[in-house]
Amino acid sequence: MFVGFDYGSANCAVGVMAAGEVKLVPLVNGSQYISSTLYAMDRELIAEAVLNQMPAAFRPDYAKLRSSQLARARAARRELDLDADEQAVFVGQAAIDAYLDMPEEGFYVRSPKSFLGAKGLRSEQIALFEDIVTMMMLHVKQSAEQSLGEPITHAVVGRPVNFQGIGGKESNQQAESILRLAARRAGFIDVAFLFEPIAAGMDYEASLTEDKCVLVVDVGGGTTDCSVVNMGPTLSGNSDRSADFLAHTGQRIGGNDLDIALAMGAFMPHLGLDTLMTNGLPVPSKPFWNAVAVNDISAQREFAALSSKTLILDLIKDAQSPQLLQRLLKVQADQLGYRIVRSAESVKIALSDNVATDAPLDYLHRGLHANVTEAMFIEAIQAPSSKITHLMQRAVEQAGQSPEVIYVTGGTARSPAIYSVIASLYPQVPIVVGDHFGSVTAGLTRWAQKVFNGK
Repeated sequence: MFVGFDYGSANCAVGVMAAGEVKLVPLVNGSQYISSTLYAMDRELIAEAVLNQMPAAFRPDYAKLRSSQLARARAARRELDLDADEQAVFVGQAAIDAYLDMPEEGFYVRSPKSFLGAKGLRSEQIALFEDIVTMMMLHVKQSAEQSLGEPITHAVVGRPVNFQGIGGKESNQQAESILRLAARRAGFIDVAFLFEPIAAGMDYEASLTEDKCVLVVDVGGGTTDCSVVNMGPTLSGNSDRSADFLAHTGQRIGGNDLDIALAMGAFMPHLGLDTLMTNGLPVPSKPFWNAVAVNDISAQREFAALSSKTLILDLIKDAQSPQLLQRLLKVQADQLGYRIVRSAESVKIALSDNVATDAPLDYLHRGLHANVTEAMFIEAIQAPSSKITHLMQRAVEQAGQSPEVIYVTGGTARSPAIYSVIASLYPQVPIVVGDHFGSVTAGLTRWAQKVFNGK
């Protein structure tokens, strides 16, 4: 069976063709989406879980390749007093639940796709991301197969135009290599890749009755991608669409960055950001940023280090508001950065329908909460918003052709603040809003039927 596989920064989804129409496959408890999160009681246990669930043909070679990690996994089970068959690695909502239950004890990763193109990854870090992605793909594939009642053999997997803002071709090759290897270990016979904004545009193209030049803006959880594409009924049947794809731009800027920016602007002042030291100088902002920069490996590693704890303790001694910085110390000690960003994400979603909302932060301090307004959100996300409009402008400039329609998709584009930013750039061009979560999966599914036809 051929499927479209949206391995997204925020969610994963699988699509199939049924009676000529795209159908998103129910994955867990009737939901068509699985959150792109993983939690392990110990990171070494991830390799063990991959070995146990991957197709038998791959296990001997994988066991040799990961012999050190598997030995450490056995030691971790003994140390954690886990039975040999006790589940220790979780994906999706189960991962979120496990993290919220034990934030300081295990290993939690949200949106691993955001890291795949990172520069300077060591071989052991690349191996870890290979295992994380494999584990997630295994889980999604098995869930889809259970729902469909038949094996999935081939998939078109979506990818951003650029996985990383810097790094260029090397970063993209690194990320795609990780995805391809993970897909193979998860049991896919063959995979192909398609730019996510193009996939989203293909779904829209199916509804067109005349050819149009379309600017596709896909604002996802981890990346924003823009493509200028000629599409329509006279073009949709072509198997080679390269001449129709006029320009592409993309950057690792998306919903995660909005959540981080909002966490900094709305929550961190309650932890001491923007307060003063006894000498009148402002409290340094870097530890606050490192605490919530959950899509930056270096920042997370620095915040978890003993040196960061020492720095915060020193700041507490000389701060005018030491009681606030004690809350930052708790974040560092209990590894609560992801939880803070998750709270910001909930606020962002709530502000889609409200001009203000209240965010409970009692996990940082009893009775603590933050009132957040739409105006605060707009101010907090000015920097990432300007990057989104810049990507749109660059795509149109590279195409050398003005769009007749702007097609907007991606979960982050649900935010009225982001929609307003997009709409204000070319006010004379009509905007069509697609299925924020399903457009990419639908386009990938349609393309899978073309590229794997006859295989």
